[in-house]
Amino acid sequence: MPAWNPYASACPTRLVLDRVADKWAVLLLGLLAKGPMRFNQLRREIEGLSQKVLSQTLKSLERDGLVSRKAIPTVPVTVEYSITPLGRTLAATVDALRVWAETHIEDVLTARKRYDAVAASSV
Repeated sequence: MPAWNPYASACPTRLVLDRVADKWAVLLLGLLAKGPMRFNQLRREIEGLSQKVLSQTLKSLERDGLVSRKAIPTVPVTVEYSITPLGRTLAATVDALRVWAETHIEDVLTARKRYDAVAASSV
């Protein structure tokens, strides 16, 4: 197994870091860790996520092996998305990011206000 160095510009682990650092990917993986969902269910659950971005993000997650897509032969065809075993290995880490954000958002917002006040006074 090669020793990867994400600090090197050519390291392929950066592609994975880029994917999991995406807010939509984090939210989608969190939802899909709870169970399979259809496209429109996902769209309704995540406010502000456009159909185009949802489609692109799901395709990227599927390409990376984190999400699977299953077409169910109904009229019209129903498509269901679920987290893969590989995606499940990432789910706890992704959920920890969400929990951290929920726990520390007040601190972050306070820090931003403080920073903006200092920046505005030095203009």
